[in-house]
Amino acid sequence: MSIHHEDVRKIAELARLEIPDHQLERTARELSAVLDYAAALQRLDLTGCEPSSLAPADAPLRDDQLDGRRLAPEVALAAAPEGEHGFFLVPPVVENLNP
Repeated sequence: MSIHHEDVRKIAELARLEIPDHQLERTARELSAVLDYAAALQRLDLTGCEPSSLAPADAPLRDDQLDGRRLAPEVALAAAPEGEHGFFLVPPVVENLNP
């Protein structure tokens, strides 16, 4: 499937990505390759193949354990433009159209 520059621009807009004009061709080629691969997977004949999973259903779960890589709130917020009570303050992304 061939993706055109206009499609890349629209996808980038929806995903809120900035893709410079000089990278549109490469991005279109890469997206086209991904879609071609997905289409090839759809054409596979999987008749008689049982669904599989990465781990058996009866596998024991591991215990969650802290590994010491957690940042203190003060360290995490040190370079943030704004923070309050240990949280990052960010501008709203979605506006309330019906207050």
